[in-house]
Amino acid sequence: MADTRRTSRLVQGGNVTIETYIDGEGPAFVILPSYGRDSGADYDPFVARLVRAGWKVLRPQPRGIGGSKGPMAGVSLHDLANDVALCIRRLGHGPAVVLGHAFGHAVARMTTTDHPDLVKAVVLAAPQSVHVAEDIARTPLIAGDIAAPQAERLAALRKAFFAPGHDARLWLEGWYPATLKMQHGAVQSAVLSEFWACGDVPLLELIGADDPFRPKQSWDELRSQFGERVTTVIIQQASHALLPEQPDAIADAVLPWAARYAALTGSAGTL
Repeated sequence: MADTRRTSRLVQGGNVTIETYIDGEGPAFVILPSYGRDSGADYDPFVARLVRAGWKVLRPQPRGIGGSKGPMAGVSLHDLANDVALCIRRLGHGPAVVLGHAFGHAVARMTTTDHPDLVKAVVLAAPQSVHVAEDIARTPLIAGDIAAPQAERLAALRKAFFAPGHDARLWLEGWYPATLKMQHGAVQSAVLSEFWACGDVPLLELIGADDPFRPKQSWDELRSQFGERVTTVIIQQASHALLPEQPDAIADAVLPWAARYAALTGSAGTL
């Protein structure tokens, strides 16, 4: 059960307002959600573990979700990284550990690239490989199309997001089409070389063993590129959804690793 004490703050900067969920006290741990979804219920069990371990968890809501508002057309990954940086500066205590889930991994990478002073280490949860099969790459747009037949959406979720035996119907709800469209446009305009290296911070990548966005032949992709900066953990019985599938396994991997990079030395444990 999630035992967090969530509050919510609206952070404003320029023409953007970002609603941020706040749980706990301590050094900042930022969670960035997947394509077209918020950073709420999918993450609550994991957040509860972080809070018990002594982290202050910040969950900025993407533009178009909750109280988060800003331009929704012509938006770049740089713009979305600026949204995250705004929240860390206003609500964090020193540089944060940042977890980017699925699409969120691209925002985490760009945030680290554009604002290196604000990020201590990065968790890449369900990051895709450099090359993704076209039929797999289309599945978020199908799953997130709330006007499409439910059977088509459910087939996409089963194909690309949930491991065998897991209930993909969990993700029939909770999609924000305008946000998904905005984020897809940001990806389409992005230049991979601008953000892929994620600065020079330590990286923990969490790969679902059944994730078609990261097939087994690509599991060593990041370590071959960036060497000892990268720690790779394979999460069994999980696919691209990952967080709602295996929150405890993810916490078991993240907490001892992240404790080494707590912004306030010794203030976060490994519960």
